[in-house]
Amino acid sequence: MEYKSAIIGLGNPGPQYADTRHNIGFMCVDALLALGQERKSMRLEQIEESGDYALWRMKFAGAYRLLAKPMTFMNLSGKAVSKICGRHGLKPDDVMIVHDELDLPVGRMKLKKGGGNNGHNGLESIQDRLGTPGFYRLRLGVGRPTDPHKPISDWVLEPFAPETVNYLPEIIAHALKGLDIMYRRGIGFATQHINSFSLNEEESE
Repeated sequence: MEYKSAIIGLGNPGPQYADTRHNIGFMCVDALLALGQERKSMRLEQIEESGDYALWRMKFAGAYRLLAKPMTFMNLSGKAVSKICGRHGLKPDDVMIVHDELDLPVGRMKLKKGGGNNGHNGLESIQDRLGTPGFYRLRLGVGRPTDPHKPISDWVLEPFAPETVNYLPEIIAHALKGLDIMYRRGIGFATQHINSFSLNEEESE
């Protein structure tokens, strides 16, 4: 089967990481999977291929697309992404990476193609393996620690603050709607939808 694109959420496997900031990409894929399980018309099906990733196919936004969660841990995400692309004939610009973004507060998100990786080890691994930065990124804000001495590696591996957890379903639903708009109407409309979203200041970290 030919696929139009792959939506790949970044995160770390294992229950100890499930609710952490670094795993918001996994959360988005899980939300899409839940949608596919509810709606039989989306024809969700798991594909058994590799221990390096969990892979599904699903009809989303009018076409069959791959959904994936790398199982390699964040720093080796590129290994999984390059394998998926190679096995299914996908080019870098067929790939949408959903990931956490330190330089956006919780509740803000941005869509872009290419650009820098801002020190994100998962993105750097993907760029190294694909040989180009020219893939799409859906950047979901997790904010930075208020304590400047707190290591970023600790921050991203902690759960979201209790006051923001309740807003995650709303954030993720908006992000998924943005992906639907992108595949149906193009990146211009999708960028307008995605970049305009924000929580009230008092509701975010």
